[in-house]
Amino acid sequence: MDCQDKDCRCHLLRQRQPSHLRASSLPSKPPGDRRSQEFGAGFHSPLDPPGGQRQGFEEGPRRPRSAATWAFPAFPGARSLFALIPEARSGSRRLLLSPEEAMAKSRGRLYLGMCLAAALASFLGGFMVGWLSKPLKETATSVDTHQNLRWKLVSEMKAENIKSFLRSFTELPHLAGTEQNLLLAKKIQTQWKKSGLDSAKLVHYDVLLSYPNETNANYISITDEHGNEIFNTSYHEPPPDGYENVKNIVPPYNAFSPQGTPEGELVYVNYARTEDFFKLEREMNINCTGKIVIARYGKIFRGNKVKNAMLARAKGIILYSDPADYSAPGVQPYPKGWNLPGTAAQRGNVLNLNGAGDPLTPGYPAKEYTFRLDVEEGVGIPQIPVHPIGYNDAEILLRYLGGTAPPDESWKGSLKVNYNIGPGFIGHDSFRKVRMHVHNINKITRIYNVIGTVRGSVEPDRYVILGGHRDSWVFGGIDPTSGASVLQEVVQSFGKLMSRGWRPRRTIIFASWDAEEFGLLGSTEWAEENVKSLQERSVAYINSDSSIEGNYTLRVDCTPLLYQLVYKLTKEISSPDDGFENKSLYESWLEKDPSSENKTLPRINKLGSGSDFEAYFQRLGIASGRVRYTKNRKTDNYSSYPTYHTIYETFELVENFYDPTFKKQLAVAQLRGALVYELADSKIIPFNIQDYAKTLENYATDIYSLSKKYDQQLRDHQVSFDSLFSAVKNFSKSASDFHRRLSQVDLNNPTAVRIMNDQLMFLERAFIDPLGLPGRPFYRHIIFAPSSHNKYAGQSFPGIFDALFDIENKADLRSAWKEVKKHISIAAFTIQAAAGTLKEVLE
Repeated sequence: MDCQDKDCRCHLLRQRQPSHLRASSLPSKPPGDRRSQEFGAGFHSPLDPPGGQRQGFEEGPRRPRSAATWAFPAFPGARSLFALIPEARSGSRRLLLSPEEAMAKSRGRLYLGMCLAAALASFLGGFMVGWLSKPLKETATSVDTHQNLRWKLVSEMKAENIKSFLRSFTELPHLAGTEQNLLLAKKIQTQWKKSGLDSAKLVHYDVLLSYPNETNANYISITDEHGNEIFNTSYHEPPPDGYENVKNIVPPYNAFSPQGTPEGELVYVNYARTEDFFKLEREMNINCTGKIVIARYGKIFRGNKVKNAMLARAKGIILYSDPADYSAPGVQPYPKGWNLPGTAAQRGNVLNLNGAGDPLTPGYPAKEYTFRLDVEEGVGIPQIPVHPIGYNDAEILLRYLGGTAPPDESWKGSLKVNYNIGPGFIGHDSFRKVRMHVHNINKITRIYNVIGTVRGSVEPDRYVILGGHRDSWVFGGIDPTSGASVLQEVVQSFGKLMSRGWRPRRTIIFASWDAEEFGLLGSTEWAEENVKSLQERSVAYINSDSSIEGNYTLRVDCTPLLYQLVYKLTKEISSPDDGFENKSLYESWLEKDPSSENKTLPRINKLGSGSDFEAYFQRLGIASGRVRYTKNRKTDNYSSYPTYHTIYETFELVENFYDPTFKKQLAVAQLRGALVYELADSKIIPFNIQDYAKTLENYATDIYSLSKKYDQQLRDHQVSFDSLFSAVKNFSKSASDFHRRLSQVDLNNPTAVRIMNDQLMFLERAFIDPLGLPGRPFYRHIIFAPSSHNKYAGQSFPGIFDALFDIENKADLRSAWKEVKKHISIAAFTIQAAAGTLKEVLE
């Protein structure tokens, strides 16, 4: 038996070294030294000889050897085995043997020695293989080191630093596409380089943006019977104290509203939700065709309001913030409190991109070489004028509305008006009309992302991304700069860790996105440009938008894969909440916002959209999450935070009212940083697939329960959810089997670790359908998508949900129920296919 034969037991003995000789127990190389750590063709064991060739493993033609060439010392103990042969032990030999006898004698001894040696080698090899095949855990020392480094990372973060960054970044407005926002990008880039990142680059795109006309202001007017304007809304917001001399403040407007001066009767449409228009049309017989509608902000994304108004054939829509939705009881308007002043108006884009990115280059990066649609063909651009106003002006428009009374109390805000629906005004004012003046200009403008990288030491081709946007409508004290400041502190803390010799196992990418406020453009364009690499190499995306939208408790939205990691890390971070001194962030979060499904766990929400994780999660299927501080969901009925997207979102708003100690933002920074650290540096990616299985079970039950209100139709059209429940059951079993294998993996076998990590990493990708959802081709996740009726909200099984929505009013019921069956089939297939990716081999 050839000792150089790779099937020989000697090979196994060489290959399976005792644990105390393995790579993980050898002295570590300096940070950044990847000679023994990278995978692929260039991987070498630290036990390999110089030059990278393993001795004794060469492949090549084999040839018979004579007895004289066999060398038993290659086997441990071979000499003693040979000594057991009687003739060898006695040393006697016959002097007068024939050549044939001598050769036979020699051959017999040789064969006997070979058999004994092979038997012992087989026994020892089998013993060692069996012993070494037991799952190997990380040593206590390596685990302690990993946790100590994470503790050092979060301990480096300081509330005072976050405060300093926030003050610096909010001194001037930094609207996307402006010189000031580019200067801020360069400042961030410089600071990232000083922090010690391997690189920090500006990456540009040329996208369609929208601005007010500087010489022709937007406003709303009331006209008399002669067409004279007898009332005009405000052009600007009065600046807060200390900001009177600041220039380049963009007035309130809705980006991407088309130009126009429509005139007509006014109709109040509540929040302009789908159900609000159903109420008007189906129950109240009010037709909005040719009318100008006025809606209050809140409940849903403003772009959905505009889409609904277009579907109702309105000729224009006015948006305003009602005090009922943007004022907390007992709180003064800013600057005496944190409520919305009556002169303030919420800016915001009104696109319906559905994940397309730049409206002129849907699906492709907006670079110099890219083909562009004409502006008239742009994706998601509304066809009717839109303009926002403050509630002082809205009160005047609503005061004299006539027509029908509101259908119920839910249609009433807190202005001193009746909230009549219209159309038109009452009494001697009935001849008056409303006229809109919108003169926005759309133009292709250059934007800049800042992309920083820290190269991984072991798996540089695996990426963990922490990204948040930088651009704001004005000063952006909360949105986004409370998040940009946290991102800056996280980067700085990672830099300090690197200065001590640490380097993550996987590559970390930090991103300061531009033009998020114009439709998530910077993050989407970068995802489109790097799509081939990102979908093959990305482990996770963590969002770093606003770190506070309230100051009551933690809010988490994420993939089920991250549930356990979030629970674990929040238990190790101190709570910043009053009354929870010496308690963990997890404890305050659990007490203040328990899950409705399981009161022993804190609430975690579905990912919808409205921020930069969208392209990574909904289009590419990269595991994603976001964390921030929020309001009291049970008692605080106002939408978002009152001064959202106004001139009054200043540094002082945060310092005086939301987070005076900056400890809540610090807790968010620590959690975001710890998530990135664990995802980038854990040997096994810290995902839990069994949580996904449980979530799928809940979602399948929910969508089935929703369908039961059409019980008779389900039977009539032979609609069954059996295939969906069967797929979910199979996925649950595969998840359990996978985690059993994961618990037994040899952590010192880089190939085994890589295999398991790839299955973990690609699991989220398995829920992506390349065809996308109906009418929304860039939303491709079959389990999660933004709601078709509210981009901000997440919807489970969106294909099935949308097919069931309002199905009783569809013109062709047979086709409608066929669509339901189709999407049940797609969901069942997708889950079953995802279960298949968890198997060890394809069956």
